[in-house]
Amino acid sequence: MTSKKFFASLVARQIIWFVAITALIAGLYFVKFHGWAWEVLLLPIALMVIIAVDTFQPRHSIRRNYPLIGRMRYLFESVRPEFRQYFFEGELDGKPFNRRQRSIVYQRAKNEKQTVSFGMQDDPNRIGYEWAAHSVYPKKADESTFRITIGNTQCLQPYSASILNISAMSYGALSKTAVTSLNKGAKMGGFAHNTGEGGISDYHRQGGDLIWQIGTGYFGCRNQDGTFSNELFAERAAYPEVKMIELKLSQGAKPGHGGLLPAEKNTPEIAKIRSIEPYTTVHSPSAHTAFSNAIELLYFINQLRQLSNGKPVGFKICIGRQDEFVTIVEAMMETRIFPDFITVDGAEGGTGAAPMEFIDYMGMALSDALVFVSATLRQYGIREQIKILAAGKVISAFDMAKAMALGADACYSARGMMFSLGCIQALQCD
Repeated sequence: MTSKKFFASLVARQIIWFVAITALIAGLYFVKFHGWAWEVLLLPIALMVIIAVDTFQPRHSIRRNYPLIGRMRYLFESVRPEFRQYFFEGELDGKPFNRRQRSIVYQRAKNEKQTVSFGMQDDPNRIGYEWAAHSVYPKKADESTFRITIGNTQCLQPYSASILNISAMSYGALSKTAVTSLNKGAKMGGFAHNTGEGGISDYHRQGGDLIWQIGTGYFGCRNQDGTFSNELFAERAAYPEVKMIELKLSQGAKPGHGGLLPAEKNTPEIAKIRSIEPYTTVHSPSAHTAFSNAIELLYFINQLRQLSNGKPVGFKICIGRQDEFVTIVEAMMETRIFPDFITVDGAEGGTGAAPMEFIDYMGMALSDALVFVSATLRQYGIREQIKILAAGKVISAFDMAKAMALGADACYSARGMMFSLGCIQALQCD
């Protein structure tokens, strides 16, 4: 860089100092010689303080090189999602859910507009367009087909489940009002509410059926050292509203990542629900400690089934290495222990915050995973004993029909339920 260019760059970066100092001198002049109120000095002084802070802070190079003015970049970045969503986003734009998808959930949640008009807005000729093949001999809808029985011959308390249920979201990740609303909605709609791995709170017990999810932290059924507690599990599994038990092996948003509950979020209420010490940092390991291989996994499932007096028990998995799932199925054949259901979580699942590398690149997509899981169970002749639940960007009847055509028996929805609560897809949750 030539000396001339360097000088021009330096002036451009530091001109804000000149402006602030000039404003301060002008203010002093008018206060002293024209009787202006001294308050006029507050603005240039405040500007100089901000400029000084920006100049000497070590975190942001843009603010350091362009004090005060550089803050405009971060301002525009902060409002960019809102401007894009409200002013520039088209009906079929937006990720992970476009405006039309979000709008239909909002409307149906309020029992308002159930239809759209004037034809399709999507392009049927675009690459990736999906459509459903209808019959010229349609049948009358049979509401009895909107429920399935989960529970094989090894289950003593089969559960009649809806084909659409609330997916796993813990209290703590959601507020008490949100959890209460979801559970009351589950009761009104006749479907089940998955607790998430954070345990069963009082807000989950508002009359709706529960699917109790147990993760690697064993929250709500753990000993002081973090290991699984038979006694606490049996106590909570006996709750009449707990209809099924779901053992979480992995989830689509962050398969194999684990989790962390910061000490400041570990309130006495959360600690009581999760059977942990309050105001301590608690880790959810990436893998379970109650088992370490496929055989032990199935024996643990059988243990949960016995401790719950025969309630349906299954596991949730985001498919990664296909050979590992095949090994689990082979272990079923060897032990003759069959889970009552398998929840297949697609890589597009997204209610858990995680590093970008996990969210964008880890795990198999739901459509591929459903085909693989269903085909593998059929190959070993046990598909009829195990129900398959699908999770991952399911919000419409078409999403459900697609999942069922690919092998699912029923579906979960998480973000669809969040939209019904008022989520605007701000992408700021963490």
